[in-house]
Amino acid sequence: MTGIAQSSGGHGGSRLRPFFWGLAALLVAAPLVAMQFTAEVNWTASDFLFAAVVIGSVGVAIELAVRMTRNPAYRAGAACAVAAAFAIVWSSAAVGMIGDGENNYTLLFLGVIGVAVGGAALARFRAAGTGIAVAVAGAAQLAVALSGYAADPQGAVMSAVLGGLWFVSAALFAIAARTTAR
Repeated sequence: MTGIAQSSGGHGGSRLRPFFWGLAALLVAAPLVAMQFTAEVNWTASDFLFAAVVIGSVGVAIELAVRMTRNPAYRAGAACAVAAAFAIVWSSAAVGMIGDGENNYTLLFLGVIGVAVGGAALARFRAAGTGIAVAVAGAAQLAVALSGYAADPQGAVMSAVLGGLWFVSAALFAIAARTTAR
C-alpha cells in the first residue's frame, strides 16, 4: 500500500478551490496595482514571473496534499510545511534570511527545504515519516539560524521563529499518523 493510500485516501475536492486560486492570482497581480500609485513598488517582468512560480508552487503543493488525504491534521501539517518553505524562499529572494541574501546562509536555508522534501519523499509522504522529516528540517533551520547569529542577530532570531512552522507541521503530522493508525 502506498503512502498516499495509507494517508486515508480519497480526493478532497472543494468548492473553495476557485476562490483560493483566484486569491493566488490577486497576490501576484497586487504589485501591478501598487505600481500605479507609488514609485516604491517597481517590479519587472522577472519579478512577476518569480512571484507567479513561487505562489503557484504553494498552490500546487497544497492542492496535492488536499488530494492525498481527507485527514485534516495531515492537510494542516502540509500547509504549515508549505508555509515554512514559502517563507524561506520569499525571504531569501527579497532580503535574505540572514544578512543581505548574498551569503552562504541563503543556500543553507534552501537546504532546509531539501531536507523536508527529501525526507518526506523517502517516507513516501506517510504522516509519521513526513512528521520526522519536517522536524529534522526545523532542527536544521534552528541550527542555521544559530550559526548566523553573529552575522545578523535580528535575521537569525526571525529565522528561528519562522523555523517554528516546521515544528508545528511535525506535531500536526504526528496527530495525523495517530488518527490514521486508528
